[in-house]
Amino acid sequence: MNKNKKFLLLTVLAVFSLVLAACGFGGDSSEKSKDEGKDSGSSGKASQELDLVVASEPPSLHPQLATDSTSSVILKNIFEGLTTLDDDAKPVPAAAESWKISDDNLTYTFKLRDAKWSNGDPVVAGDFEYAWKWALNPDNLSEYASILYPIKGAEAYNLGEGSADAVGIKAQDEKTLVVTLENPTPYFLELTAFKTYAPLNQKVVEGKENWYADAGEDYVTNGPFTLADWQHNATVVLEKNANYWDADKVSLETVNIDMVESEATAATMYKNGEIDYLGAPFQSVALDSIDEFKESKVLNIADQASVYWYKFNTKDKITGNANIRKALTLAIDRQGLIDNVTKGEQKPALGMVPITVQGFEEDRGYFKDNDIEGAKAALKEGMKELGIKDPKDIKINVSFNTSEAHAAIAQFIQEGWTKNLGITVGLDNSEWQVYLEKLNQADFQVGRMGWIGDYNDAYTFLEMYDTAKNGNNDTGWENAEYKKLLDQSNKETDPAKRIELLKQAEKVAVSEFPVAPIYYYTNLSVVHDNVKNMKADKLGNIQLKDVVVEEK
Repeated sequence: MNKNKKFLLLTVLAVFSLVLAACGFGGDSSEKSKDEGKDSGSSGKASQELDLVVASEPPSLHPQLATDSTSSVILKNIFEGLTTLDDDAKPVPAAAESWKISDDNLTYTFKLRDAKWSNGDPVVAGDFEYAWKWALNPDNLSEYASILYPIKGAEAYNLGEGSADAVGIKAQDEKTLVVTLENPTPYFLELTAFKTYAPLNQKVVEGKENWYADAGEDYVTNGPFTLADWQHNATVVLEKNANYWDADKVSLETVNIDMVESEATAATMYKNGEIDYLGAPFQSVALDSIDEFKESKVLNIADQASVYWYKFNTKDKITGNANIRKALTLAIDRQGLIDNVTKGEQKPALGMVPITVQGFEEDRGYFKDNDIEGAKAALKEGMKELGIKDPKDIKINVSFNTSEAHAAIAQFIQEGWTKNLGITVGLDNSEWQVYLEKLNQADFQVGRMGWIGDYNDAYTFLEMYDTAKNGNNDTGWENAEYKKLLDQSNKETDPAKRIELLKQAEKVAVSEFPVAPIYYYTNLSVVHDNVKNMKADKLGNIQLKDVVVEEK
């Protein structure tokens, strides 16, 4: 996600088709020839060749280091965890053919299927133990290490307070991985489908610090595709992995992925037949094309477990004030933004957890949309606390990564804040990787980000703010009561009580406004008629192994 963020962290995803994140946009159009693999058919390309675009250069193609959505969309199709997610985002067997769970729900025993790496090496349980402990090793600075914290001893090791040997991950033999948890974790099998839980071929990558920097013999994968070529800031080419255990069910031979920062350019490429699909989780549908696609009845819209929000730097003099953050949050006209700018049937976000998540479907009523009077009252209190007399003396800078969509959203919010609050609002646009670094270094006041659920549970939207040290936080905010409620939720075995604890935690966070939720995403996409099974699940994932390209 990402902070190198995921949102989906929605990078590339941005607005509607988005979720990246992690949350995204960046990169130049590829000049690489695509003559390879073409035949003389009417379509001008091999029947099982798929052409796509993403919005930026992937910041990292290391499963344990990537946090953004651009990297994630590639990693999820070249690596495979113990489980994968079906169309309903439910876990099903993948690298593991089966598992047993102990009566106390603390011990998972996974049996690996007979599978090979792309270089022919067997995939063994030790490859999972190695990869997971590599992510937890504090020396490796994996920002997503916290997603492994449900495992016994994982957090202590990652924080430098425990040892690798004390972590509850053990390769019992080549085909048996035993995992012991700190507490029952109802979504653990969903976690094992996430990229940070992917294996690494220890024999190949150990001792090779930059094995993941380029395509080549050291970049071995266990998923349905291999990383055949990577022309930085231009294109990525995936090819079918002949050694994949389920290769007989993989139809695509080649996936060409160009990096096209401009949503408008990407839309034109789709209309011209240069790409086969446009939408999340690859590149967003351009704002200017949404109405056209709607009128043509080709636009697909589906709810997605993801949220678009503005993060506040709580260490900044101005945005460090909770009443100022409250004023900015309340003074956003979410429905107006959706109706006039994003146009993707998104839902106004009045909480941190999307309404697609089980137990959080209803409006929790933490605040009202476009509450200008409430915003003015909070602004008055904040100014009093800061010793500011005139709203014009409050200068707010909104930072976002390069994207027509993010720019349009920021301009809409800028206009509302200036008009209704009388403050001075500037806009700060940066290329994706530069933008991520600004967030990581707290070099911002207000920064946009999207968050796609790592798994279909409320905890994935709340956990990143458990401490200021969390790699995906960026706000600097933390709250002892919030952390306590999250910890209690991890120990609660009654599902209804657990959801209630998570709602209480959400209420604590929203009362201090470390983020301003803006809207819950919908997944917007268009796909040519001859491309089948190209559909995102509830978390915005697309399994390219299921895609079939029919001859035109």
